This record gives sequence, structure tokens and C-alpha cells, in this order.
Amino acid sequence: MEARDAELKADLKKELDATLHARRELGEEYDSALVDSFLGKVEQRLDGTIDRRMRRHLAEQQMVVARGAARSRPDSPLDSWSERFGFGVISLILAVPLSAIGAVNAGLTGLVVTWAGIFGVNAVHAVRGAPFGRRKDRASEWDD
Repeated sequence: MEARDAELKADLKKELDATLHARRELGEEYDSALVDSFLGKVEQRLDGTIDRRMRRHLAEQQMVVARGAARSRPDSPLDSWSERFGFGVISLILAVPLSAIGAVNAGLTGLVVTWAGIFGVNAVHAVRGAPFGRRKDRASEWDD
């Protein structure tokens, strides 16, 4: 991208030099026409650059959305298991210093409040990923 920007700057510098050279040859009566012509070329180049950047940005957004949709499919048990496992491990790791802080500052009450908060966060996380009302399409061997 930097090479393309450098190329664009070099092209615009050449265009400006050509416009100034034409002004010297033609005289001041053609100033407005030369300026309009140069500004039209600058505008075209800017429009092209903006279009390229917007297309690239939209393509990146589509990739992010596509990757996010692939990860958030409910039929992928490995992703939900690894997410729950990771969240649980992080909760336990953070529980140690949080428990110490709560116990030191507020005694047993602080410890209980800390663990109630840890339990609440984990419960909300578990309920958020729970498939309420969703039935799997595969038939159970008990359904006869």
C-alpha cells in the first residue's frame, strides 16, 4: 500500500509539473482551465484510491463475519466445549487473587461476596450458551 501511495504521489507530482509547464507556455488566460483539469485528475485518482480501500475494507468485514458465523454455529460442540473450558480455567485462575483481596479487605463477608460474584459470572456464561428450546434433529434411540 505504501508503494502504491508513493506511486500516486509521483504521478500527481508529474501532473502538477506538466500543468505548471503548460501554464507557462499558454499564459495566465488559461489558468482556470488548467486548474480545473488538474483538480479533475486529482479527484479521479482519489476516487480510485477510496474505491480500492472501501472494497478492501468491505472484503475484510465480510471475512470477519464469515469467520464469526463459522465459529458461532450451534452444531459445533468442540468450539462451545473449548470456550466453556477456557472460561472456567480463567475464572479459577482469577478466583485466587480475588478471594485474597476480598478476604483481606472484608473478611469472611468479602470472601463470600467474591465467590458469589464468580459463581454468578460463570452461571450467566453457561446460560448464555445453553440451547434452550432447541432440539437436535437426530432421533434418539428411545423415541419409538
